[in-house]
Amino acid sequence: MDFGRVLTAMVTPFDDSGEHIDWNRLEVLVEHLVATGTETLVVAGTTGESPTLAHEEKIELFRRVVELAKGRTKVIAGTGSNNTKATIALSKEAEECGVDGLLLVAPYYNKPSQEGLYQHFKTVAESVGLPCILYNIPGRTSINIEIETQLKLAEIPNIIGSKESSTIEQVSRLLAQAPRDFVVYSGDDKTLLPLLAVGGHGVISVASHVVGQPIKEMIDHFFAGRIHEAIGLHQRLLPIFEGLFLTTNPSLVKEALNHIGVPVGPVRLPLVAAEEPLKQKIHELLREWYPQK
Repeated sequence: MDFGRVLTAMVTPFDDSGEHIDWNRLEVLVEHLVATGTETLVVAGTTGESPTLAHEEKIELFRRVVELAKGRTKVIAGTGSNNTKATIALSKEAEECGVDGLLLVAPYYNKPSQEGLYQHFKTVAESVGLPCILYNIPGRTSINIEIETQLKLAEIPNIIGSKESSTIEQVSRLLAQAPRDFVVYSGDDKTLLPLLAVGGHGVISVASHVVGQPIKEMIDHFFAGRIHEAIGLHQRLLPIFEGLFLTTNPSLVKEALNHIGVPVGPVRLPLVAAEEPLKQKIHELLREWYPQK
């Protein structure tokens, strides 16, 4: 299955108290993302504050986003955890909700061996009929899914690719050896263009919440051979790619969305709102793309 090149790691909209998911705001957000270049919605990932979402909230999110997308975009559910049994159970429930694929993060905190990682992902993938994308983000999980492990996992029919937040060097070596139909997505907006240059497929993006169309244009320029145009857009986008991560994600992308008139509410504890100077910095960076704001 082709999930496209611009996938958005969607925030979870809360009411002003942060206590409840705001379903009306969710509808507005989905419409905004569909209209600005998103081809697949990735629900309940880290950007969606999955650690603070209750199990029931995740299931309802999966169900509602599938309904709201109405086939205009695909939907990937973030179901990975550091508990294999729980990951399988959530993955099966997500499949019943009608999602199109699963995003499976490397088990965090318990730091399994490479064989443990292989058995974890293999067991989860074989429990469902959906395409699965590995999520390698050593900075958050303290474990790297090594190239050899990913190559073994690529032999499993429904493990179709990886979201990489490691290094360009690792991505380069992985793509040099992986099957041609194993796709690699950038997990960090600022590495998107370099990743495309070494054979990557696209991005699972945070910045696409607010600059989705320019990101799509940059990718289109690259694949059409308009490299200088792609580089120019990359350079213009880089400040906002970096600015959104001046504090822990998704505090600033939520601030950015609220600022441009797509209300998504606050973050949940233990995350807190960005400090005022960082909010002002994001407002300044947005002016290039939203001059009226």
